[in-house]
Amino acid sequence: MKYTKTQLEAVKEFLYKIADDQLILGHRDSEWTGLGPVLEEDIAFSSIAQDKIGQSLHIYEILHALGEKDPDTIAFTRNANEFKCCHLVEYPIGEYDFSLIRNFFFCHAEHIRFNMLAESSLDPLAKLAKKYRGEIKYHVMHADTWVKQLGRANEESHKRMQDTIDNSFNLALGIFEESPFTSELNSMNIFEGEKTLQNKWIEAILPVLEKAKLVLPDPADWKPAYGGRTGTHTEYLQPMLEEMGEVFRLDPKAEW
Repeated sequence: MKYTKTQLEAVKEFLYKIADDQLILGHRDSEWTGLGPVLEEDIAFSSIAQDKIGQSLHIYEILHALGEKDPDTIAFTRNANEFKCCHLVEYPIGEYDFSLIRNFFFCHAEHIRFNMLAESSLDPLAKLAKKYRGEIKYHVMHADTWVKQLGRANEESHKRMQDTIDNSFNLALGIFEESPFTSELNSMNIFEGEKTLQNKWIEAILPVLEKAKLVLPDPADWKPAYGGRTGTHTEYLQPMLEEMGEVFRLDPKAEW
């Protein structure tokens, strides 16, 4: 399919935000390697991290086919203001409750997004969505299991989980920051829109939280953390990018 200049810009902006989310959260999840609260969680977070980074690679490859630089250059040489990831994925791993709730919020949104993208008119993306939505489903199942277990475990674990939800929910809402190209993406049948995704996401997470005896903040307190999609980021992203790209920047042409 041939795109107009505006349509091509819309497609690239959309792909970048998906891939950047996956790359950055994948790197954050990888920081649990060797630090998991139990051995199975050490392995689980490492596996989820590997999956997300692999998914980002394949979306960067679609961008490369659309005229952008190669995936390694895209991943390791851009500065923070060139990234389109949401704020949620940028924060350090913190305590286990934060990383778990972050994955719970993000993976549910990602699973729904990929189910929607399986019907996208952008064929390479639709094929990837069909390939990876099953993989992401297991990330959702992992998060759901632990959220329900810790939410109902005892008074302390319940309080920590509820406090983390209260403190991170507005960050999670930043996932759904609207694109300036919403109408173009919709008219091309590439993606229905972030508002639709957010509504489906709320419907998906509420039953899980109810089983965990946890609740979302009052809607009056919903203040989405927007800005990441347009290049305004937290203080945590740039130092992370410098660390991620350190080896690549030493010799981009090196073969390992």
